[in-house]
Amino acid sequence: MSGTPPTSAVFTAAVTLKPAQPEHFDLAFTATTQPCPWPKAYGGDLVAQAAAAAMRSVTDGKSLHSMHSYFLRPADIGAEVRYEVEVVRDGRGYSTRQVRGYQNGKPLYVCLAGFAAGGAGAAFDAAFADDVPGPETLPSSAEYLAERDGGSMTKESKAYWSGGRSFDMRHVPGPVYLTVEGERLPHQAVWLRPFDPLRPVDGLTDAQRDLAALAYVCDYTILEPVLRVLDLPWARPGLVTASLDHAMWFHRPGPLGDWLLYVQEAVAADAGRGLGTGRFFTRDHRHLATVVQEGLIRPT
Repeated sequence: MSGTPPTSAVFTAAVTLKPAQPEHFDLAFTATTQPCPWPKAYGGDLVAQAAAAAMRSVTDGKSLHSMHSYFLRPADIGAEVRYEVEVVRDGRGYSTRQVRGYQNGKPLYVCLAGFAAGGAGAAFDAAFADDVPGPETLPSSAEYLAERDGGSMTKESKAYWSGGRSFDMRHVPGPVYLTVEGERLPHQAVWLRPFDPLRPVDGLTDAQRDLAALAYVCDYTILEPVLRVLDLPWARPGLVTASLDHAMWFHRPGPLGDWLLYVQEAVAADAGRGLGTGRFFTRDHRHLATVVQEGLIRPT
């Protein structure tokens, strides 16, 4: 594994967009998918890049409150994706955008994104998982994998899991990289934070960048509760997974400098598909966002 310290720059590079001439809708941007050791690009790249494109199209101060996405085709790694943004509606309180991602002349991703002006209203937070051990007591992915090998894990995938994903991730119970650590329960929690402070991103405020960061990091582990209950570690030879559709709601803002707790649960698994849910909490118990995702899960 490389001696270079892990960095969050992978994420900020992913969501750095370049304006382009629109061909289909009202605005267009291009972005590049980031390196990963799999045959296809990471799905979180597409969600976060589309979120950034949608946010750059809203100029009246409204904040992203939801996204509903479909993954249509796999994306090439290290290649440009063209995001076309349609201004569907701009109202006083809410706005809607459609974003389509194109690569090699074909659509590979589509989403609807909603924006809200905000206002006074009653507040409620879902219950925080008080019995989860703190992140300081848990091994990082790099520490867990340092002396472990097996399955389909390669040198490249080990380095990627250890430090290539922009975020330090610590599992409760243990990870599902090589084996399913702990009981085959339909739930888990993951503490996460950027490896180093998030850099500014051209065209986004820091608050918008942090929303894009949640959209980016959520996809890494959202299907893991399904893998856990099915006893399918990531390194099982022949295992094939892919994101199919994805929904995310952003309830309130929160900086990403400290640890967040990502509480996840398997909802269903059948017919080669699995559904997982997740909720992001700050250490002081504020519920920032909720995620639901269905994915392809195909063991050998």
